[in-house]
Amino acid sequence: METIIVLVFVFGYLAITLEHSIKIDKLIPALVMMAISWALISLGIDAFPQWFDSAKHTLMDNFGLLPHEEKMHLMEETLLHHLGKTAEILVFLLGAMTIVEIIDYFDGFSTIKAAVNFKSRKKLLWLFSILAFVLSAIIDNLTATIVLISILQKIVKDRSIRIWYAGLIIIAANAGGAWSPIGDVTTTMLWIGDKVSTGKLFLYLFVPSVLCMVVPTLIASFLKPFKGELELQDDDAKVKSRFSSTMLFLGLGAIVSVPFFKVVTHLPPYVGMMLALGIVAIFAEIYTSSRFSMSQVGQGEAVGHEHHSPVHRSLSRIEMPSILFFLGILMAVAALESLGILFGFANTLQDTMPMMGTEMAGTAVSDLVVLLLGVGSAVIDNVPLVAASLGMFTEPLDDTLWHFIAYSAGTGGSMLIIGSAAGVVAMGMEKIDFFWYLKKISWLALLGFIAGAAAFMVTRTLF
Repeated sequence: METIIVLVFVFGYLAITLEHSIKIDKLIPALVMMAISWALISLGIDAFPQWFDSAKHTLMDNFGLLPHEEKMHLMEETLLHHLGKTAEILVFLLGAMTIVEIIDYFDGFSTIKAAVNFKSRKKLLWLFSILAFVLSAIIDNLTATIVLISILQKIVKDRSIRIWYAGLIIIAANAGGAWSPIGDVTTTMLWIGDKVSTGKLFLYLFVPSVLCMVVPTLIASFLKPFKGELELQDDDAKVKSRFSSTMLFLGLGAIVSVPFFKVVTHLPPYVGMMLALGIVAIFAEIYTSSRFSMSQVGQGEAVGHEHHSPVHRSLSRIEMPSILFFLGILMAVAALESLGILFGFANTLQDTMPMMGTEMAGTAVSDLVVLLLGVGSAVIDNVPLVAASLGMFTEPLDDTLWHFIAYSAGTGGSMLIIGSAAGVVAMGMEKIDFFWYLKKISWLALLGFIAGAAAFMVTRTLF
């Protein structure tokens, strides 16, 4: 039965990675393999010799001796546990994405666009790389990429030049997301899972992440596409809201406050994100002089489009397929974890892989394995890879292993355009060809990844 469940996961995984070839949205195989995996566990519960206790992060010794009813009860508790942990991430993302949509409703990002009043290609490259690095740490790398490419499309006329900027934005956004607990889904998973803390994440990963962004940008600045001057787009006729700047700083400030809320209250981050969303929504409603009533949700045509509140409109623009994909993939990985498969795989890695680099106290996996995880995140989605690592390894909070995983999974995806959410969204917005990116941008991303990884290995010896 275990073999069948593993095969279901493998085939589901292949369907996800071949999304563009088979023309099936990746959320569909993610949801299907999640449901089938747990159904097989329920049907074959008596055939499994072991069970992974998620609360204690260890295998149960006497699982095979338990009666059927107790096994079923244990499975239901485990399923509820994983659903709760997954829901924390999904609710957190929903809050962050809604705040960003509210900012966009007030045209808040036009404040950033207004700062671009020069034509130097090299200067524009550094501006967008730095903005991508900083914004991704605040509003997550996916959202930062969407925002900056949207601004880029309003500034740079020539698409053949614009896709070069988009490629460097992907690298910078993924690098910026790695050192912030709210900058990347995988880093958020490690943070919410109590594997890394905000302070140590910054301490260990800020310098490596900066190098991961600076090295490719510096090299690219000497390439032909970034020499000379640009022909800029004319300003559009859209009337800027008088609350644009206010909502930009209010929204970003609210998101940034979430880590501090967690430190002070010791509550899960999604609680702070809901508070942040509530505060931003209050000001959004005040500024539009409209009252938000939850009873109006779902009435459709009963409420005129012109009377929709900014909160209604922002909620309707949330990327729900991404949310459902995360639900499916995280719960599918949880199925493998519950059977102890990932735990056993971790033990195999520890026994067979050589230790490389400086050995750190408490580190249970080699640097080579973590680097391979980074390369793997370029080929397949980094979310399940990190989800698997959460089930595979039992190192304590702020062990350097978790910080290296955060860096590798967060930045390794830049090496292929399908390797990160930022890359996929840029690919869709600018119709970037997979092989064009592989030829022109991947080598820059690889150099940045290696530079940052080397910096991390030095940094961890200093603290």
